[in-house]
Amino acid sequence: MFTMANSGYPNHTTLARDLHAYLRWRNANNRHPDVLAAQRRERARVRSDRHQRWGRRPETQAA
Repeated sequence: MFTMANSGYPNHTTLARDLHAYLRWRNANNRHPDVLAAQRRERARVRSDRHQRWGRRPETQAA
């Protein structure tokens, strides 16, 4: 719904064509699973360093 409502496409046919083209490209140029796993680990490490949990904003320090 977000993609459809906030797009600048004149109609659903044009949007569907471009979405399908993107999916074909993404599936043809997928990344190696080891690279994706390494990226997930790095993001988790950064969140851990910042003491940031999923779905919550970081707590601000009182002055």
